[in-house]
Amino acid sequence: MSAYKARPPVGIDPTGVSEEGAAVYELIRDDIISGRLEANSRLVVAELSERHNSPANAVREALQLLRSQGFVLIVHNKSARVRPIDQDFVRDVYEIGVLIEPSMVRWFVDMATPADIAELEDIQRQIEANNFADPILHSELDTRFHTVMYERHYNHLAAELWWRHREVLRAIGHRYSFTLSRRAQVMRDHRELIRLVKAGDAANAATLIALHVDGAGRHVLEQMRAASSARAG
Repeated sequence: MSAYKARPPVGIDPTGVSEEGAAVYELIRDDIISGRLEANSRLVVAELSERHNSPANAVREALQLLRSQGFVLIVHNKSARVRPIDQDFVRDVYEIGVLIEPSMVRWFVDMATPADIAELEDIQRQIEANNFADPILHSELDTRFHTVMYERHYNHLAAELWWRHREVLRAIGHRYSFTLSRRAQVMRDHRELIRLVKAGDAANAATLIALHVDGAGRHVLEQMRAASSARAG
């Protein structure tokens, strides 16, 4: 049983859709990421509704959310098609995090309370106790670790943008395993980030989070390249 369930920043609804729409969104998103829905294939509401046994309105909601996250392209304002989940797409997603997260971390360091720091430490203890044994639990805990820093940010648009792109990268990352070197780096980065927050060192915390997010994105890209090479071989 997971200790935390990844949740959006307070006051931010990451989907803005009904419960049925959110459920079918996850199904279609997973089909796109896994390749079960091929790149550039047409997405027909009636077919998706039958495939997932979901109402047409829920499918339309899901497609709009997938469009907002870049998984679906609307051609000529009419035809919905699957966007290729390629290396350029992943690069674009994680580079947005590299741009916005340092600013959000600076803000957090300046306003962090002892309770915030204690929560980060508690989550990190759980991350280390799990030690990547359960990848889904790790993903939820890691997301919660970052959410603690951003969920009260005054700029809700920035928080929502971070959340949506984080969820995209997280979903794609589920296809791959962490390398041993990446596992060690995640642990080091989290411990050092907590130390910098305690010290009130906003500048170095911002530098570290930029490197951390860049490392996460590059790790996914490396895994994608390796998988592509394996298929080609």
